[in-house]
Amino acid sequence: MYGQAYDGMSEYRFLNFTIAFALTLMIGWSLAIGRNLLLPVIVAVIVVYIVSSASEALRKLPLARDLPALALNIVLLAGFGLVFLALALLVASTIDQIVSVAPTYQANIMALISSVAKTAGIDQIPNWEQIRKLVFNKIDFGQVLIAILGSVTNIGTTSFLIIVYAAFLVKERIGFPDKLCAAFPEESEASAIRQTIEEINQKIGNYLAVKTAINIVLAFVSYIVLLAFGIDFAVFWALAIGLMNYIPYFGSLLGVALPVLVSMAQFATISTTALLAVVLTVAQMYVGNVLEPRLIGRQLNLSPFVVLLALSVWTTLWGVQGAILAIPLTSVLVIIARGFESTRFIAILMSNDVADKSDA
Repeated sequence: MYGQAYDGMSEYRFLNFTIAFALTLMIGWSLAIGRNLLLPVIVAVIVVYIVSSASEALRKLPLARDLPALALNIVLLAGFGLVFLALALLVASTIDQIVSVAPTYQANIMALISSVAKTAGIDQIPNWEQIRKLVFNKIDFGQVLIAILGSVTNIGTTSFLIIVYAAFLVKERIGFPDKLCAAFPEESEASAIRQTIEEINQKIGNYLAVKTAINIVLAFVSYIVLLAFGIDFAVFWALAIGLMNYIPYFGSLLGVALPVLVSMAQFATISTTALLAVVLTVAQMYVGNVLEPRLIGRQLNLSPFVVLLALSVWTTLWGVQGAILAIPLTSVLVIIARGFESTRFIAILMSNDVADKSDA
């Protein structure tokens, strides 16, 4: 009798696991094929969070205190639209300039290779044509350039969709509490859902607002450093560093690597490249180890392993955009899981510190 009950329970658990695994695969497949549709919507939601947090901060100022909340949000959203447009134009302009200076970079790289080879006592130095045939012969650079330019055009189109979606979402937020009460007449259900949404709004909004402010500071400091070293396209690389800092762990390394490699191609000197790498790394370490912990702290309380896993999953699904959105999206899932008793254990397992029961 006991054995039959145990076997029945085992079959029940196995069935639940199988259903959960199949559901996870279907959701992942849906996210992958729906990337072009879902990404603008999710980025629009992120923009609304940032705009709302910025609006609350600005309303403390005398000039913005008397403005209606909707009007202030629209003004901030228009500012975001201009930023997106400026970014698209900057990317297009930078690609055009990089193409024009590519022959100079090529000559500098060959000069650096020759210098290093002579120092190492190597007599036979391959020329650029030999390197190109050996390494790049199978790559159609024309097609690559067309793809890059096409992606730039997509940035402009996607930016327009994001701003349109965000504008409607800002309007929808005003009447959402009334819709929630109408959809869930029982006070307990509506209260639980409202509490979960408020927690998401508070934690994700604060995280994104502070993280964005930190990245702007980092981009400005990086721009001053790049300008002092005379690096080409300093504005573009500074913005890239600030944007890459949204990606945990690896983003800061990638952001530093890009202008460092450009400096090597531009100046063809290892000493300048090494010094630039050191200065940019120091700025990144200060932001990552001093500034961010003080301002952000442990607001989201995610396990480092969960952060790495989320980074891998969202990058696989949505590429670089997924890597940037990995932390906010995973945090939303954890907060939702914590809001229900049946899934609360998932939130606990994904948390970094369970001592604070309010966060676990």
